Amino acid sequence: MPVHRYGRVAERVPGGWADRAWPGRTIGHAPLWASVDLRDGNQALADPMDAARKGRMFDLLVGMGFKEIEVGYPAASQAEFDFVRELIEQDRVPDDVTIVVFTPAREELIERTFEALRGVRQAVVHLCLATACLWRETVFHMSAGELQAFTLRAVEQVARLAAKMPGAQLRYEFSPETFNVTEPNYVLELCDAVTARWDAAPDRPVTLNLPTTVETDTPDVFADQVEWMHRNLDRRDSVILSVHPHNDRGTAVASAELALMAGADRIEGTLFGNGERTGNVCLATLAMNLFSHGIDPQLDFSDIDSVRRTVETCNQMPVPARHPYAGDLVYTAFSGTHQDAIAKGLAALEQAARQHGTSLRDQPWQVPYLPIDPQDVGRTYESVVRVNSQSGKGGIAQILKTHYHLDLPRELRVDFARAVQQITDRTGTELTSQHLWEAFTDTYLEPHPWLLLKECRQEQAAPDSVTLHLTLAGPDGSEVHSTGTGPTHQDAAADALTRAGHPVTLLHHHTHPLPDQGTAAYTHLTHHNTALHAAALHQDAATATTTALLNAINRAHTAS
Repeated sequence: MPVHRYGRVAERVPGGWADRAWPGRTIGHAPLWASVDLRDGNQALADPMDAARKGRMFDLLVGMGFKEIEVGYPAASQAEFDFVRELIEQDRVPDDVTIVVFTPAREELIERTFEALRGVRQAVVHLCLATACLWRETVFHMSAGELQAFTLRAVEQVARLAAKMPGAQLRYEFSPETFNVTEPNYVLELCDAVTARWDAAPDRPVTLNLPTTVETDTPDVFADQVEWMHRNLDRRDSVILSVHPHNDRGTAVASAELALMAGADRIEGTLFGNGERTGNVCLATLAMNLFSHGIDPQLDFSDIDSVRRTVETCNQMPVPARHPYAGDLVYTAFSGTHQDAIAKGLAALEQAARQHGTSLRDQPWQVPYLPIDPQDVGRTYESVVRVNSQSGKGGIAQILKTHYHLDLPRELRVDFARAVQQITDRTGTELTSQHLWEAFTDTYLEPHPWLLLKECRQEQAAPDSVTLHLTLAGPDGSEVHSTGTGPTHQDAAADALTRAGHPVTLLHHHTHPLPDQGTAAYTHLTHHNTALHAAALHQDAATATTTALLNAINRAHTAS
């Protein structure tokens, strides 16, 4: 590959920034969120949103808690203009939400933008112009001084037009597009000139938005650039320092998080990262990263699937199955070792809840391989463990417990895992919970009926002794009556079966109640020197135990 074409020198801040402070900081609160789904995200769609889709996206963003929403680029098209007018004329913007409108630094486009804002209560006018040397020379054919003069004329025009709208509460935003590849001293001088012309003050702050328009360097370089601006800007107490990371290197989330550590106050991005090329920074990932550290993100993702479905409908583009927090498969384990660890983690959580007398959801979340509880974002545990040829006994057992309330003993888990492995090796496909239930039923609950239980009657012979009277139907249909006694149901059933000519030796037996008040019984025994597992479900505990032993005998005869 022609690597010689791609030598790149990052725009390092003056002095190399040896005293940077951001590496020692942590994020302790949510930033100001600014959604650009309706502008930056929308312009990147092959089929831009119509009014209905834009309206649905706007309502979603408002409902999630966004307080700043960039609703469009009114000068770009009639549809964009009309949508802004619709929001204003139909009074669709809540009092605590500020809409943002985007405009390049061109006179006629700024005029059109202010036309769209007639009658607005409050808004931000977002002025944008690329500042990097490559753009100045190749796109605009301007010197650095000429571009600064051009920018400030646009800044003054925005202020003049805003003065003609005294009833509106207007704030200003300036984006030196391509900030990350612009000479630091030049962009600092330009930003200070902009805030001076707009007379930024603590009670009417100006948003300075620093984009990685095309992500070109590692996130630490961007963090250095942001911290240098944060420390050196004039009127810093009158500036909302914002960042707008793109994802060309796949590190937009890291760039945004390091920028917050470096002094940024605000982040622009989109839900699930839609945007030009590889997209904008994903606000869902950023917000959920905060949530996973116990920090309130100030955005509602409690039903993340509903959010995702709405975004997919509006963008007409799917969210990948592996997208952090929201993808179909992000809480799913196929690997046997992962499944076993998750199952043990959930069991430990349940035990802790019982010990403390609290609900499961009040327990601190500590489960291997799951950074957050899927239920906290509206998911269930049903899809956490799924079975294919890579799966193991722990995951299989977890599915049966989750879906069918069966708590299999360890030996039975191992035995059933072998049976499942044979199925997945043969089919090469994933097994659903229904497939697992059918396989478990065929193998342990309903093997070929060589011997049938017609009646099971119990009597308590003594406080420490149980007597069972069994009526069995043999393979020829003849009935055999047998009575057995022992300290437990399983001992009495084993004794009765042995007396009836079907000798069994119990190795292990386990029962537990079912939610419908029935009993699940699991047995491991030897019959004619063959060790077998089986199970049974029944409302009566003695019948469940006896049927489990009979199912084991039936498995022996089926195998022979």
